[in-house]
Amino acid sequence: MLQMNTYAMSYFAAPGEGRKLGPLSRKALRGSFIELSDGVTHYELAGPETGELVVLIGGLTIPLFYWDRAAVELQRRGFRTLAYSCYGRGYSDRVNARYDESLFARQLAELTRAFGADSFHLVGTSMGALIAMVHAGRHPETLATLSLASPAGLASKPGLPRWITRSDMLTRFVARSLGRRMLMKHLDHNVAEARSAAELRTMIEDAFQYEGSLFAVFSTLQNFGLAARTPLYEATGALQLPTLLLWGRQDRVTPISQLDVARRLIRPTRYHVIEECGHMAPFERPYEVVDHIAAFAASSARTRART
Repeated sequence: MLQMNTYAMSYFAAPGEGRKLGPLSRKALRGSFIELSDGVTHYELAGPETGELVVLIGGLTIPLFYWDRAAVELQRRGFRTLAYSCYGRGYSDRVNARYDESLFARQLAELTRAFGADSFHLVGTSMGALIAMVHAGRHPETLATLSLASPAGLASKPGLPRWITRSDMLTRFVARSLGRRMLMKHLDHNVAEARSAAELRTMIEDAFQYEGSLFAVFSTLQNFGLAARTPLYEATGALQLPTLLLWGRQDRVTPISQLDVARRLIRPTRYHVIEECGHMAPFERPYEVVDHIAAFAASSARTRART
């Protein structure tokens, strides 16, 4: 488990972050915005109003645009989608606070309540899968199904050495001086194809022009707990929710070797391995992923109707 600090690392703007998010700058940006208790959240709500709602949560660095093709396909199949950027990502606020589990769980709960979402399908990828599991534990009554794509949390060690994350001063120094280079290197491991890698890099670089972006990522690495999350997996399995597990065969971030462990802990209703796919299955193979999500939602609806 990551070592938690008593005090949050102080907010900073890193080199290359020459823009600020605010009411004026957001007028020129796509999507919608809502004020929640910790700040402004960037979201897109689309699809038939009568459709079942699918809420989409991204990972450590990704904005809501990650879900574009999957969201359009879900809408084409009659679902209503709510994609959003976690705080510090996309065009959501870079809040001057500790980026921990409570912050992200509160954002998701407040956002779905704001739209009166009493029951929905929740889909999370990588770190977003951990946020989804936390929400499932706190609000299981809100979930029709839970879908987890290449979930983080099964590695025994965190992404950054503990000697860096234990010191706010050192974490800040590494983030400001090496953060952007480390981020780009990390992105290169996320997808299996060069075309997807180039598209992903463009998407991330756009959002990381805004002040506080690297602060948000490194505060998350410092405070969220992206490793040794076996208890969270076990707690999710104990809920016995309709759960779908998806994994990319060529995943280099959460390797396929972790699949059997995840299955044993979560006890998913269904699981599927996506062939010729890296860590970001909803981005790399959106239509195949939607096939699985849509079929699983339909199957779960039939099961609920019989009971």
